[in-house]
Amino acid sequence: MIDIEAAARLLDDAALHARAINQLTATEDFPVPDAYRIQRASIERRVQRGERRVGIKLGFTSRAKMVQMGVDSLIWGWLTDTMLEDDGGRVDLRRFIHPRVEPEVCFLTRRAIERPLTALEAKDYLGAVAPAMEIIDSRYQDFRFALADVVADNCSSAGLVVGNWARDFDGLRNAGVILRVDGRDVQIGSTGAILGHPLRAVVEASRLASASETVLPAGTLIMAGAATAAHPLLPGSHVQAVVNGVGEVEFTTCLTVGQTVAQNLEEA
Repeated sequence: MIDIEAAARLLDDAALHARAINQLTATEDFPVPDAYRIQRASIERRVQRGERRVGIKLGFTSRAKMVQMGVDSLIWGWLTDTMLEDDGGRVDLRRFIHPRVEPEVCFLTRRAIERPLTALEAKDYLGAVAPAMEIIDSRYQDFRFALADVVADNCSSAGLVVGNWARDFDGLRNAGVILRVDGRDVQIGSTGAILGHPLRAVVEASRLASASETVLPAGTLIMAGAATAAHPLLPGSHVQAVVNGVGEVEFTTCLTVGQTVAQNLEEA
């Protein structure tokens, strides 16, 4: 049986110091329920250091990703206040190991979600929607992991940038999504890739939270999942995501001049 607290400490230290570790399953197999226990214990370490939970993120919201990973259900992780980056601001890549970015939409709840919701109810629990980008950064070497590994690692969540809030949910069904780096389109997709409709992510979030006896309070952020494949982040890049009918969000990456991410991590 895996030591939950020891695994949580290992993953927390890896994220805190931006140093890759071996996959946990390389030495010991463990079931997904234990992976969520590790995730929760790791997040609790952050909370004890003063971080505050602000929301959740969903993973495997794409059918293709589910097939690729050999799973038939979503995974989820936590968002904390220190993961939030400013729209239009600078993101220091020294905080990450091998960061990638995904364009998404982010929902803001206006009512506490205390039970599983139906698709008809979901919109009534939301206050706003915004274009967003998630920075993912597996704490494992070579960005390789089994399902239990990634769940334990807070589903690779490392940062997020949220654009301006809007209150029109009607155009979300099949909105075009573009991820641009330095003015070049690197990923093109649709919000339809997010469970067919991003609002279904709210339904799934309510189901997953309820199953873990977790209440999502009013003001919770819900990152609905990636609309395209992830794209690697390099220093000195301008990154922008456009969600048609919703808005735009952007940031610029930075790093010490003349050094690679790996070199900076070695000197940290």
